[in-house]
Amino acid sequence: MYDEAMNTPAKTPDLTRHTLLEAAFAEIHRNGFQAASLTQILADTGLTKGALYHHFADKKALGLAVIEETIRPRLAAMMFEPLAETRQPLAAMQTLLKAKASESDPWVVTLGCPLNNLIQEMSPVDESFRLHLNHLFQDWVAVMKTALARGKKSGEVKQEVNAADTAFFIVSALEGCIGMSKNTQSVAAYRGCLAQLSRYLETLKN
Repeated sequence: MYDEAMNTPAKTPDLTRHTLLEAAFAEIHRNGFQAASLTQILADTGLTKGALYHHFADKKALGLAVIEETIRPRLAAMMFEPLAETRQPLAAMQTLLKAKASESDPWVVTLGCPLNNLIQEMSPVDESFRLHLNHLFQDWVAVMKTALARGKKSGEVKQEVNAADTAFFIVSALEGCIGMSKNTQSVAAYRGCLAQLSRYLETLKN
């Protein structure tokens, strides 16, 4: 009991921050950053304004924290980790695309990619957002570039493939599939676009 009591105060602020970030992520994903409502975030969490402003100076600070503390780890788990060590990046990407295409309820068609949504909305109007978003995008490209270079060494990827340019294209193409599918609200278009990207990956193989 004593140990639990001693540990509780240290854990509570982290839990509160996490709760706020998850609610803010959901609100921003639904409505965009500029239309996101702090009142709704507090209603969704049952927390007070005091709790919110204890952790975040303002709405902008909350939005930037969502990028780094919620979107980044989700993207890392989904996209970075499968490519981090593999010597067969094309096979890893094919597996990922197949899994995405087979989802019964691809929420990205309805709401879009959280990263891409914010890039489109906030990069033209706020430099701090643009820098954070670009850093995350470039980190994704760098992971892909390193994986392709590793694939060239293992013999899976053609030697003539430019890892940097190809990595940028693959990431951009995937984000484009999601963005245009959100615009059309078509699961069929989303899956068709993923299939085309999958076919492109085949052209990179030895």
